[in-house]
Amino acid sequence: MKNNSTILNIARNTIENEAKAIQHLATLLDTTFADAVTHILNSSGRVVISGIGKSAIIASKIVATLNSTGTPAIFMHAADAIHGDLGTIQEHDTVICISKSGNTPEIKMLVPLIKKGGNTLIGITGNLDSALAKQSDYVLNSFVEKEACPNNLAPTTSTTAQLVLGDALAICLLELRGFSSKDFAKYHPGGSLGKRLYLRVCDIAQNNMKPQVDLNADVKEVIIEISEKMLGVTAVLENNKVVGIVTDGDIRRMLKKYDEIKGLKAKDIMSPHPKTIAHTMLAVKALELMQSEGISQLLAMENETYMGIVHLHNLINEGIL
Repeated sequence: MKNNSTILNIARNTIENEAKAIQHLATLLDTTFADAVTHILNSSGRVVISGIGKSAIIASKIVATLNSTGTPAIFMHAADAIHGDLGTIQEHDTVICISKSGNTPEIKMLVPLIKKGGNTLIGITGNLDSALAKQSDYVLNSFVEKEACPNNLAPTTSTTAQLVLGDALAICLLELRGFSSKDFAKYHPGGSLGKRLYLRVCDIAQNNMKPQVDLNADVKEVIIEISEKMLGVTAVLENNKVVGIVTDGDIRRMLKKYDEIKGLKAKDIMSPHPKTIAHTMLAVKALELMQSEGISQLLAMENETYMGIVHLHNLINEGIL
């Protein structure tokens, strides 16, 4: 039975072998890659990506990456294509076929059908003498010297190379399209990733209660306000303008400092010049400000108007943190 050291050495060797193969992959890029990117960029159709076996799984992932970065794409399994799904390909679509050998039976049967339909074909293969390479309009070389598998059989390094080429295509297209974080948010509205890109302070503050007391409110009123609004804080206002903030921490410091609290006012225990944030700012910016200042809440403001509170717990609950 192998010990932990042996297992870790196998894992490290696998990673190092694949890393070397990817570094070598960069040297295989030529103007054909740039021409393929330019063709996709200028195309009015979609990108249809196909493969068989493990290459089909890689094709599916590349489709997902393209779709999420502004390039419409669809997956078509090579075996299904020659059994009825060839209609997936429309007139102006560009087809990418992925195959390590470029000579699998399904690919050899599919390629002439794609060419017959007049669609542009991009081949991703590690065999430049293959049927796929010879019939492709653009060939992207995904050659790897050997698989990470000790028997050089299981697709490992070769599928990593295919995936990296797909990522390179997607990122080139993303940058050439000027695809921005706002565009990214449009395609990723769900989950914490989307929220970091579109959720604003006002979206959170409007769902919280809005604690506030007058500058001359007595301490009992301040404590009740903090307790009832359940945010551990209240804004202190004078003539409808924010002049300070009272937090749970201020209450604790007050109890430690004063033996007699009767007669104390909000102005006596508040912290002046509270940290604020524009209510239109992204919630992730509120998180960054809280972290840099070492605080757990901010006052949301519209110019000089107090709009409410955004609390660290809100950001945690929304998955921003």
